[in-house]
Amino acid sequence: MKIGIICGSHREDSQSEKVARYIERALVEQGHCDETWLYLLANNPLPLWDEGIWEGDPDWKQRLAPLSEQLNSCDGFVVVSPEWHGMAPAGLKNFFLVFTGGGELAHKPALIVTVSVADGGSYPVAELRMSSYKNNRLCYLPEHLIIRYVDTVFNDDVAANKDSAQEYFEARLTYCLRLLKEYTKAFVGIRASGAASLEQYSSGM
Repeated sequence: MKIGIICGSHREDSQSEKVARYIERALVEQGHCDETWLYLLANNPLPLWDEGIWEGDPDWKQRLAPLSEQLNSCDGFVVVSPEWHGMAPAGLKNFFLVFTGGGELAHKPALIVTVSVADGGSYPVAELRMSSYKNNRLCYLPEHLIIRYVDTVFNDDVAANKDSAQEYFEARLTYCLRLLKEYTKAFVGIRASGAASLEQYSSGM
């Protein structure tokens, strides 16, 4: 089983990347998957979506082919998003536009993890649940994780962590990753059943 981690921050050395890398290690160390793939939007931006993707533009094909291969090989995902001005980052929303019609994300479970340096983090959860899955058919778990005051947890320097917060978020993350594993196992059967068809209905309602 392979889990992809999509880090939606465009910033270098971001708190989102810190959390994404921690999650990547936890997935393997806790035995939730055999393989991981971490995709960072920082220093690796995708151009803004345009119709050339649908029309077979060769530049788009060349650019997206290796990413499509990785996404197709993933059985489930973790989507890590910061909250910027009460929103998910534009690059993350663009990612979901770009990978809409190819089925790379279709009928695969995903855990939403948002981060905030203060009391925020809820708006990106609502935004992603509302508008990022419609045509790509990504299936978000009913559980999500909001990591508030993220600068005080999941640091490599354990002395920089607030003990009570670290303990809580570690336990909550372990719970969420275990749940993601079970959803991922179950969704293999859903995809294999043939009940879902992007050819019959390419767009959600």
